[in-house]
Amino acid sequence: DLAGRSEAHRFEGHAGEVWACALSADGRWLATGGRDGTVRLWDLAGRSEAHRFEGHAGEVLACGFSPDGRWLATGARDGTVRLWDLARRSEAHRFEGHARGVRACGFSPDGRWLATGGNDGTARLWDLAGGSEAHCFEGHTAWVGTCGFSPDGRWLAMGGFVETVRLWDVAVRVEAHRFEGHTGWVRACGFSPDGRWLATGGFDGTVRLWDVARWTEAHRFQGHTGRVLACGFSPDGRWLATGGDDRTVRLWDLAGRTEAHRFEGHVRGVLACGFSPDGRWLATGG
Repeated sequence: DLAGRSEAHRFEGHAGEVWACALSADGRWLATGGRDGTVRLWDLAGRSEAHRFEGHAGEVLACGFSPDGRWLATGARDGTVRLWDLARRSEAHRFEGHARGVRACGFSPDGRWLATGGNDGTARLWDLAGGSEAHCFEGHTAWVGTCGFSPDGRWLAMGGFVETVRLWDVAVRVEAHRFEGHTGWVRACGFSPDGRWLATGGFDGTVRLWDVARWTEAHRFQGHTGRVLACGFSPDGRWLATGGDDRTVRLWDLAGRTEAHRFEGHVRGVLACGFSPDGRWLATGG
């Protein structure tokens, strides 16, 4: 609970680490993926498990809701990307192409594209209407472990087991810029709601705030005592949340460039985080 700065509820059920979490645009659902190979759909109002999607043959490493709330995409160590129909509670499509595990996924703001990144060192763009691969972004020299579209859909940021973040121009399918500065692998990235900032979190324990228009580092948040594994902006752009293997979740005030609060309670590293659409809740998984 961001207002009360306290834990409001603890969802339990996964047998092992929770690698991914996402909140639906209407604030009704929380999706989580874990080491047990399942995807859980939680009812936020009832604080209960509403459904369990099964089918992946390996750990579920990524998940995300489509903007219209119709689909849930998941990526797993089995190398597949699955598209689940939330109304029918069934698998609608399976995207195959990654040669190894899928560690990142995200929908474009208009819901036309699904981007994924994997252990095969590629980032792929999938056409949801056609159910096919539209493009394969190559050039990454290691696993792609995080991705995110800018709010206007123009840019796609990709990071992973390298010290740089690549910014791809979605329309022309070329690399527009490479953000450099981290001294460790980049495990998390995300754009602010207004598209002005790109936040990245790395194995060097820092959180970097990049000015997208100027392509420069605007600020460096320091405080985590271990690797930064997750990050996300609040819907109003006021807060940036980050999680790390120091078992803490930090809430950063973007205006003051300071740490506003530290959430503690996880007994192992925090691997995922996300805000509810109204900004009231922050979900974390570890």
